[in-house]
Amino acid sequence: MSGGNQQKIVLAKWLAINPELLILDEPTRGIDVGTKYEIYKLIDAFVASGRAVLLVSSELPEILALSDRILVMRDGALVGEFSHDEASEGAILELAAQRANTTESMEVA
Repeated sequence: MSGGNQQKIVLAKWLAINPELLILDEPTRGIDVGTKYEIYKLIDAFVASGRAVLLVSSELPEILALSDRILVMRDGALVGEFSHDEASEGAILELAAQRANTTESMEVA
């Protein structure tokens, strides 16, 4: 069975128990475009039924397509939040890649 079909079966098993929340970590990594689209439809239908999804993904197009709210983390800390309408690849990348402002202490001789 292909990776995409395996992924769809795992998602279908979780959907079958009728959860209120799904936590999906890289749900479409390594699968073909057609299967990604099918998984996106399942996620959209789940959310349309009034339930929630916490999506963790390194694919910005996926995040932008599926998310109502986007939280950006860097080095284990929350560094920003966007609504679906505010979000863009550039804004997300800027926050994710920014270096933390640090003040180096100087030695006085």
